[in-house]
Amino acid sequence: MKKAFVFPGQGSQFPGMARDIYENCSHARKLMDRADDILGFEITDIMFNGTAEDLRQTKVTQPAIFLHSVLLAESIDGFTPDMVAGHSLGEFSALTAAGALDFEEGLKLVSIRAQAMQDACDLTPGSMAAVIGMEDEKVEEICRSCHGIVIAANYNCNGQVVISGEKASVEEACTRLKEAGAKRALPLPVGGAFHSPLMEPARARLAEGIEKATFRRPVCPVYQNVTALPSSDPDVIKQNLLKQLTAPVRWTQSIRNMIADGAGHFTELGPGKVLQGLIAKTAGGTVVIDGLQSL
Repeated sequence: MKKAFVFPGQGSQFPGMARDIYENCSHARKLMDRADDILGFEITDIMFNGTAEDLRQTKVTQPAIFLHSVLLAESIDGFTPDMVAGHSLGEFSALTAAGALDFEEGLKLVSIRAQAMQDACDLTPGSMAAVIGMEDEKVEEICRSCHGIVIAANYNCNGQVVISGEKASVEEACTRLKEAGAKRALPLPVGGAFHSPLMEPARARLAEGIEKATFRRPVCPVYQNVTALPSSDPDVIKQNLLKQLTAPVRWTQSIRNMIADGAGHFTELGPGKVLQGLIAKTAGGTVVIDGLQSL
């Protein structure tokens, strides 16, 4: 049975996150104190003492989840997964935990990504909506039939797709999806159209940082969001990461491919349990699923 470690994306944060890791691990303390210097603000204080609203700031949320996830991975003696994957932001955590990026470069890229995404949201407002109970292909077909920009952006699990794009286009798609038989098509409380063409300004800014970063061969294959396929080639990993912000997150397909390649035990590393639920819906009870949130 092969071991797969998976890393969550934005939305898993909570007040007090990673405090026990900081208190119980001297190595984690050093890295988190270093993170305050790298980011230029006291992210640890916000993580430990901030409110839920404080943690919803994009410039805080993404580095906070990255830190929580990577430090948990580093706390595991003999970190030897057979494969890893991360959902959206979590791909940066997965790449860092697997050694493709070092800690400092991984954190800097996450910080650039967070600020660039926030700026892109301010520049071109967009929205997202969760579609429940419809085949992926039908969701794609209806999005193509709508006016403006709206695409299937997150394939989360069987029967759950998130669409993303211009506000009016997402609203039109929701109406058509419900008319076509979707159980639900619910707008999400987000500030922008993530993983859609509207994120192009953010992609361009993040690309500058990615091009400058040093990518190494990871300790195991990384299943990437853009292709849902494994890679250990630093150049391939880099090219896929360059496309990630404006391309769909193919999480359902990634999990199916990991299972097909022998994954029998999935462990979620990071705050929350979102990925455990998504994997259970896709795997249908055929694998062992657990999580590690604290030390």
